[in-house]
Amino acid sequence: MGITVKSWQLISIVLSALVAGMFHGPWIALSRSMRTFSPDVFLAIVDRMNRNMALVMTVLMPATLLSIVPVLILSYRNQPLTFYLNATVVALFIVALLVTILVEVPIVEEIVTWTVSTLPPDWQSLRDRWMRFHVIRVIAGLASLVLLLVGAIFREAM
Repeated sequence: MGITVKSWQLISIVLSALVAGMFHGPWIALSRSMRTFSPDVFLAIVDRMNRNMALVMTVLMPATLLSIVPVLILSYRNQPLTFYLNATVVALFIVALLVTILVEVPIVEEIVTWTVSTLPPDWQSLRDRWMRFHVIRVIAGLASLVLLLVGAIFREAM
């Protein structure tokens, strides 16, 4: 007997919760204060977050996205609400992935090459751009998790 829709939903919800937590945690813990950090503290934080999170997210984000595909396939004919909610989740995850790959990672890769003595004159604008785009990831991650939960909990009620 293969893995059921419910099993794949559980897997995708757990993975999505981990991704949403990886987005949301740093935002709550640091982003509201990021503008107050001195350059040396800012550089240390970015470096540590990058070292701690890059490899985890490189595996976790694609795994989460792939875990939703079986739900789409298995729910297509018999569970339209689940299918459409999960299709929306895939779109939101793609947005988060594109923001990560096209905006956030290049900014972090640039920042981690800086030292206090080599900070560019406009470093705060790049920091602020990074933070603005991170909000998009937080929203996409949390919305994805909520939609996955709605699809799993209310699939038969609606």
